[in-house]
Amino acid sequence: MDAVRSIVIVGGGTAGWLTAAVLAARHGPAGIGVTVVESPDVATIGVGEGTWPTMRDTLHSIGVSETDFLRQCDASFKQGSLFRGWVDGQPGDQYLHPFVLPHGHTETNLVDGWLASGGDVAFADLVSFQPHLCARGKAPKQASTPEFAAVANYAYHLDAGRFATFLRQHCTDKLGVSHVADHVLAIHAADNGDIDALQLKSGGALHGDLFIDCTGMQSLLLGQHYGVALIEQKHVLFNDRALAVQVPYRDPGQEIASQTISTARQSGWIWDIGLPSRRGIGHVYSSAHCDDAAAEQALLRYLHEHGAPDDLPTPRKLSFQPGYRQRFWHRNCVAIGLSAGFIEPLEASAIALVELSAAMLADRLPADRAEMDLLARRFNDCFEYRWQRVIEFLKLHYLLSRRQDSDFWRENRRPEGIPPRLQEQLLLWRHHPPSRHDFNQVEEVFPSASYQYILYGMGFMPQTKVDASSAAVRKAQDYFREAAALAARMIPALPGNRALLEHVQQQRLPRI
Repeated sequence: MDAVRSIVIVGGGTAGWLTAAVLAARHGPAGIGVTVVESPDVATIGVGEGTWPTMRDTLHSIGVSETDFLRQCDASFKQGSLFRGWVDGQPGDQYLHPFVLPHGHTETNLVDGWLASGGDVAFADLVSFQPHLCARGKAPKQASTPEFAAVANYAYHLDAGRFATFLRQHCTDKLGVSHVADHVLAIHAADNGDIDALQLKSGGALHGDLFIDCTGMQSLLLGQHYGVALIEQKHVLFNDRALAVQVPYRDPGQEIASQTISTARQSGWIWDIGLPSRRGIGHVYSSAHCDDAAAEQALLRYLHEHGAPDDLPTPRKLSFQPGYRQRFWHRNCVAIGLSAGFIEPLEASAIALVELSAAMLADRLPADRAEMDLLARRFNDCFEYRWQRVIEFLKLHYLLSRRQDSDFWRENRRPEGIPPRLQEQLLLWRHHPPSRHDFNQVEEVFPSASYQYILYGMGFMPQTKVDASSAAVRKAQDYFREAAALAARMIPALPGNRALLEHVQQQRLPRI
C-alpha cells in the first residue's frame, strides 16, 4: 500500500495556509508532513474580507489566540449582512441577515406569528435581537467574555493579506508546516497518472503523496494539468468584475459597522466593510450590463456620498469567471479555494468553502492510495451539492428584487436563469416557510433560517391564511417579546465595536 505520509499544498494565501493549518493541527502529531509551496510574487486577492461564524471554531481548533488574531489581522466583528436598495431601490429600502437564529426558530412557526402581527415590523427585527445590536454598532461580546465565546453569534471582517501572513507564521512556528518560497515550473506525472512531484525553479523536485491546489483562479494543478473544466454559472449569476479600494476613516474614532453593508446599484452592488484601521469598499458588477468606466463612476459616487477622503488610490480591478470545477478531487489532487471555483463575494461564501473543504479533507484523509478514489467520489458529491446551494442562495437575493432601473435587475428575474431546484422551493415556500426539511444535509452551507431572513427581508409574502388566535401564533408572539427583552438587556450591557477592539489592543481577552 502507498501510505499517505506527505501533503504538498501549492499556493499560499488564505486558502493554502488555512488548509495547511487545519491538516497539520489534526495530522501533524501522527507524522503526516505538510509543505506549502508559495510563489514569492503572487499577491493575495482578498476580495470581500469577510468570514462566517464557523471561523471561530476553525481558529480555535488550530490553536490560535483570538486576541492575537484580532490584533495582527486588523480584524473586527461581523454579525451579519445589511442589504440596502435590494428590494426596490426606494428610500428606506434595507434589511439585515443576522447570524443569530430567530428566537424560537425550531419551536414554532414564527412566520405565521409575523404575518398575524401585520408584517409591518421587519421580520428580522421582530424575531431576533441582533439587528438592534447592529443598528447601534454594538460588539457581540463583552471584554470579560472568553476568546471565541459569544453573547451574540459573530464572524469577522479582516485584512486578507495580514491574515495569510498570520496563518503562515502560526503554521511554521507552531504546527511544523514546511514553507518553500519558490516557483513551480512543471508537474511530473507518475506512471499511473497521479502527480509524482513538482519541478521548482530552484532546480529541485518536490515529491508528495497528496497534492492540494490552492493556486487561485489559474488552478495550476486541477485545471491546467488535469484539464478539469469549470462549470460556468454566468447565466445564473451575472457578476464577473469587481473594483476594490481601501478607504481610511475621516474620523479615527468613527464606530465600526457591525455588519457587511451591501448596497445595490444599477448593474451590481457595492460592499462596505469596516476594519479598525480602514474600510474595504468595492463594486461588484456585470461586464455585460456595465462597462468599467461606468462601474468606477458608480463606485466613486458611493465613496463621495459615504464620507471617503478625496485622495484615494485608483481602485484595483479584478476579473473572475463565476463557476465551479466539474470535480474538486481528481486522482491525488484536491482543489481548495479559488482553484475549485468562485461565484462572487455576496454573503462571503469563499472562505467558508475553504473551511468546509479543509475540514472534510482532515476528517477523511486517506490512509493510502487505495482509499483515495472512494474518498474523492464522496468529496466531489458533497461539494457539488454545496456549490449548487451557494448559487441558489445568492440567486435568491437577485430574483426577488423588484428594481426596474436596469436590464441587470430585470434579467435576473427571468425564469431561464433560475435553477430548477430553487424554482421548486419558491413554489413550496409560498405556503410553507423554509424549514430543516428543505435542507437535510448534516452541514448545510446556509440554514433554513437564512432563507427566511432573505425571503421576508426582500418582501416575499407567503400566501397562507393565518389564524391569529391559534396556539402557534400565540407561542410565536411570546418569542417575539422574549427577543425584544433580550435586545433591551443587551444594548446597554455591550460595548461598541471600536471600544472592545481598542480594549483588545491593550488587554488580552480571557482564554477559554
